[in-house]
Amino acid sequence: MKVTRKQERLLRRALTDWEQEGALSAEEHQRLAGTLKRVTMDWQRLSRYAFWTSLACIVIAMGSLFSDSELMARMIEFFAFSSLARIGLPALLAVLFYVWGFSRQRRETQWHYSTEAMLFLGVVFTAIALWQLGERLDNGSGHIAPLFLAGCVIYGLVGFLGRSGLVWLFFLLSLGNWFGAETGYMSGWGAYWLGMNYPVRFIFFGGVLLAVCWLLRAMLQTRHLYTTSKAIGLTYLFIALWIMSIFGNYDIDNWYGVTQAVLLPWALLFAVAAVLCIYISLKTDDGMLRGFGLTFLAINLYTRYFEYFWDGMNKVVFFLILAASLALLGRYAEKIWHAGRLAK
Repeated sequence: MKVTRKQERLLRRALTDWEQEGALSAEEHQRLAGTLKRVTMDWQRLSRYAFWTSLACIVIAMGSLFSDSELMARMIEFFAFSSLARIGLPALLAVLFYVWGFSRQRRETQWHYSTEAMLFLGVVFTAIALWQLGERLDNGSGHIAPLFLAGCVIYGLVGFLGRSGLVWLFFLLSLGNWFGAETGYMSGWGAYWLGMNYPVRFIFFGGVLLAVCWLLRAMLQTRHLYTTSKAIGLTYLFIALWIMSIFGNYDIDNWYGVTQAVLLPWALLFAVAAVLCIYISLKTDDGMLRGFGLTFLAINLYTRYFEYFWDGMNKVVFFLILAASLALLGRYAEKIWHAGRLAK
């Protein structure tokens, strides 16, 4: 069996543990270990990184194009004869890339990352077409949410049917943009909608997205979209909680008069969510939940440090207290781990 260096270390460690526990004999250990063949180069990972870098370069090139006023003026002059051409040309290119990607996926299933790249180019030209459509239909109302919703429909269908995690990512991002733009428009672009500012809205949005992701887990796993959906849901939820721990449910004008004690419940809610995420990850061995929980718990601690202790406590003392508390937690977890091993 061909394995990477990391996989080989993991498998050899597992074989050694099984032999020590009596689940394998020494002969079986040697026989199974002999079937492992280390791959000198992880070509799959190199392919993925190369295509990701290529797509990033395309995005940077598009950004450079829009920032080049002289070149943009020439392009606008070239397409000035027809606003429909400014919409139709990128829309046509988007359709061509989608058709090319789907046909390639159906005929040559082994070319996964190149197919993803083609579908992503369709996403880029779809965004340009929708942007130009918005310019064409703009009546000064500021109601841009329907454009994001149109993008959601297109990206959602392409991502789901094409089993493309990358396109599905843009569907979820467009969904968040649509939600923010629609609630902003309904509130008259004020600070509150139904008594909630933007971070509170996205706490509920992230929570609902995670709940739907869990309910549709089997279907999303079949389409290889579950991991992306869960990651984006957690991102929406934790970033919103982090912002809430700083600003609370206040607009900027009222926030300056708020004391830190009033915001403390939001900081505690943020910490509870991170700890709960870590706890579930330890129960289910979910690396993504563990990563989100640990990352945002650290962000919470650093944020509270700058809020409460930056001016009043010596930095050395603060970090020594933090180190001691984490060491005690690690010692407690170590005792539980050893108790579990002895019970076996």
